[in-house]
Amino acid sequence: MLVMSGHEKHRLIRSLREVAEALVAAWPTDDGKEYIAAVRTCLDAIKGNIPAKAARTALLRAAEEAGIPVIAVVH
Repeated sequence: MLVMSGHEKHRLIRSLREVAEALVAAWPTDDGKEYIAAVRTCLDAIKGNIPAKAARTALLRAAEEAGIPVIAVVH
């Protein structure tokens, strides 16, 4: 879960589609090395070129770069 400001205070990310939506529609900035890497990694994962776990890792790095707190939920 990402803790973001704006319309949605908390955003639960459970799929590659939700990663893409968070990065494109809700991200506070559209630049930054980790942000750009996360967008590329997410696209590669959606295409099936890399595992979805790689997109999760890239999203977490981009969140850290942007100062977005992350709450990890373990099942």
